[in-house]
Amino acid sequence: MNAVSKTIIACSIAAASVFSTAAVAAPFNEFTVDPINSNKANFVADKITGNYTEQATFNTDGTFNVSLVWTAGQFVGNGGNTAYGPRVTGLGSDYGLFATYTASGTYSVAGGITTFNFLPNSGSLNLFLEDYDTETNILLASGDPMSGEGTLNPGLSTCSATGGINCGSFGASSTFELTAAGSGFFVAPNPFYTMTFQSGQLNNFNPTGTQTINGSLDVVFSTLPDGEVPEPASVGLLGLGMLGLYAARRRNKKAA
Repeated sequence: MNAVSKTIIACSIAAASVFSTAAVAAPFNEFTVDPINSNKANFVADKITGNYTEQATFNTDGTFNVSLVWTAGQFVGNGGNTAYGPRVTGLGSDYGLFATYTASGTYSVAGGITTFNFLPNSGSLNLFLEDYDTETNILLASGDPMSGEGTLNPGLSTCSATGGINCGSFGASSTFELTAAGSGFFVAPNPFYTMTFQSGQLNNFNPTGTQTINGSLDVVFSTLPDGEVPEPASVGLLGLGMLGLYAARRRNKKAA
């Protein structure tokens, strides 16, 4: 990936980690993937897991801007219970997946706990396939942020006991529209899902100035009936998963 793409990705990652929520479990909808430039057979999954890195700027007026890059690590199937390796999917050996995400929102601090809320339609989401053979990035899908929440709590036992690697959670949702190349990768259902939901965790950071944040992020997909507005809990969980996937740092095939 070229330097410009890496910079964009890093910015996108930051945005994803800011939005989290304690959401109830949402159903994992199945989808079929046809690995591009791979001799692997089509496979069915229901979730994508990964890690993200983001840059977030916290302003004194209570607003923030985030830019995040998410790198996919695995496809998961069987109701989110079975992780598929590169021998099945080709991910990480034949090609890579990464996403960039940007958004803005508001934050507040009370009792040492920071709460984040992002503004709808305040940024963008782009999912790319990295073709290792041609060393090119192919746009698979794009979308707009819809909803997102997150909480940073350094007082959590999982934060203090682990050196600050699990200090909060986040969730977000975005619209999701495949490109022509994306329809050749995500081959079912057809038409494909129109929403993506991301959920993940936050490492510890100080919500002042510009910060670099990282953590895990999972992504699932869904389609809402026309005119239906997603409930905050469902939106948080689904969006969080997608952000995680987007934020994970891409594996560099060429370097490997």
